[in-house]
Amino acid sequence: MKISKTGIIDFILITIGTIICGVATYFFMVPSNLAIASVSGVAILIGKFVPLSKAVLILILNLVLLVISWFFVGREFTIKSIYPSVGLPVVMMILGRFTPNYHGVMNDQFLDMICYLFLCDLGIALMVVRNASSGGLDVLYKMANKYLNIDFGVATSVVGLFISAPAIFIYDPKTGVLSILGTYVTGIIIDHYVFGMTTKLKVCILSKKNDEICEYIINELHSGVTRYEASGGFTGDKFDEINVIVNRNEYAKLMKHLREVDPDAFATVTNIHDVMYRPKRIAKQHSAK
Repeated sequence: MKISKTGIIDFILITIGTIICGVATYFFMVPSNLAIASVSGVAILIGKFVPLSKAVLILILNLVLLVISWFFVGREFTIKSIYPSVGLPVVMMILGRFTPNYHGVMNDQFLDMICYLFLCDLGIALMVVRNASSGGLDVLYKMANKYLNIDFGVATSVVGLFISAPAIFIYDPKTGVLSILGTYVTGIIIDHYVFGMTTKLKVCILSKKNDEICEYIINELHSGVTRYEASGGFTGDKFDEINVIVNRNEYAKLMKHLREVDPDAFATVTNIHDVMYRPKRIAKQHSAK
């Protein structure tokens, strides 16, 4: 079976994300009993009453949620989530073998929360942009995003709040408040990571060299371009406005070309967080023999 380049990239990023999440959970979340928006948080709450390790509880909960994901989220998402869902608790089990008596380095719940948030949310974001997840509650967040059109970060905060609040009574008020605070902040951080990785730019250009610019966009950047007829409000002159959506690398190339072709051109740039489109096939030109 031929393995595609995209499949290899997916595997590498999901593996890295899984390891990051496992390390963050084991070294920072578990020692401080932080019940932050995740299956690990649920395991920390349940672990207070059930004589099983946190890693085993996470594995059991993830498997249950994967079954739900198969029916309500989709097969592709579920299949990609099986590996990290099993991998995260396995990473924790391996770390537990090497550091069986680990009780934390920071010895401060607030610092543990900060370290966990930035590390684990980075790992989650790496998986989300490849249409996978660390499993667990990400399934519920994905369902909220799919059926209720709620942003992933917002869903994380709302669902996670119902998990974090009980920590006030199961552990202590400080642990509960930090869990709630961490749950709120994690949605913001995930959105920052995800949008930072997937954000595209919409460039609107007014120029006297429209044909040359469009030719460059189509033939060199292999991107679609839209032209609108516009008129100046002050002069009433008619002209075309070019609209194109590019990634950050393509944007740098486009602006360099624009400065070379028409230094007097006027361009505005807007962040685009999501694009739905059907990729166009690039026509191959065959030279006559």
